[in-house]
Amino acid sequence: MQRPDFFTLKNGDKAKLPFTDQEYQRRLINLRTTMSKNNFDMIILTSMHNIAYYTGFIYCSFGRPYGCVVTANKISTISANIDASQPWRRSHCDNVIFTDWKRDNFLKAIASIIGRNEPPKNIGIENDHVTLNVKEKLMSIFTFSVFSDVSKDLMQLRMIKSAEEIEIIRNGARIADLGGEEIVKNIKVGESELEIAIAGRDRMEREIAKTYPNAEYMDTWVWFQSGLNTDGAHNPKTNRKLKSGDILSLNTFPMISGYYTALERTLFVDKVDDYSLKAWEANVRVHKRGLELIKPGVKCSAICHELNELFAELGYLHYRTFGYGHSFGVLSHFYGREAGLELREDIDTVLEENMVVSMEPMIMIPEGKPGAGGYREHDILVIRKEDAENITKFPFGPEHNIIK
Repeated sequence: MQRPDFFTLKNGDKAKLPFTDQEYQRRLINLRTTMSKNNFDMIILTSMHNIAYYTGFIYCSFGRPYGCVVTANKISTISANIDASQPWRRSHCDNVIFTDWKRDNFLKAIASIIGRNEPPKNIGIENDHVTLNVKEKLMSIFTFSVFSDVSKDLMQLRMIKSAEEIEIIRNGARIADLGGEEIVKNIKVGESELEIAIAGRDRMEREIAKTYPNAEYMDTWVWFQSGLNTDGAHNPKTNRKLKSGDILSLNTFPMISGYYTALERTLFVDKVDDYSLKAWEANVRVHKRGLELIKPGVKCSAICHELNELFAELGYLHYRTFGYGHSFGVLSHFYGREAGLELREDIDTVLEENMVVSMEPMIMIPEGKPGAGGYREHDILVIRKEDAENITKFPFGPEHNIIK
């Protein structure tokens, strides 16, 4: 029996994707404009975020390569046979499936899309994602091609959100708030971080299914941290049981078709001591000032410098741990990042209409010092023509989040 190196399979009907045909076409037109400016004959996408952004398909690699080939007149996802026709159903384009019967059938599938009669002279790839191994193999089959990085250009395109993207981000912010409400209902002495997190996650997943009944559901999660475990923003939940007086960090992350949103809040169980209250109020003050500073025409670095001065004035700058915020869009805790739109000292991007950013100051006081723990608040803002809209509604600060 002769088994193929690659093939196509249209099993069932195309699924309803999170965006309209017009939205995917808009993205593709912008991508091809970038191709033209850079004189690319072809772009080979390999990252989860860019493949999802241009096609709607979010792959599960599990050790196999995935890709998307874009030329002046073609676009096709490249997927492994283990997924059968699901990538075709979830792609706003064609799809080619490569098989496992021979090594490097992934590369043969890529070559099949463009043929061998007119090999591409210039190829764009994602240098911030493609592995050295895959790049070497691509160079071995496109021996006369010049490879150039396209990742920064693609990031710039993703930083400005469309109306459809902003709508999905708004729903994500709303659902994050609902997850936060559910977590607060379950906070009590003796309950574990794990069980409280499960309650918040389940509430969000059910609301996502209610809001987007035709979607795939994956990757929504909660980090609910207590005591010492609040010191890191990305610390996983544990089975630690809550005690009276504990500092808590509530973090809800609904994922809607690859689009990330977040709610993060500092809370205390029953009571808060004076040192902790002082640190919490300082972080809240910086958070409020940061919300005021986010507006069109302002540099990301300028926001950081002013907030650093405020933290220094309050006596907590040496406890600050990371940047003051970041962009939103197709990203998760294991893929995607729009590093050019982060509120950091080394980012001079100017905020403009239809960007979406967070304000999330954090300080961490080490164990053994008065007020020990991690303090963090997080809101999402949509940049408008004249100002910014805060789409996070969950309350913050000591007057709201000392949970009796």
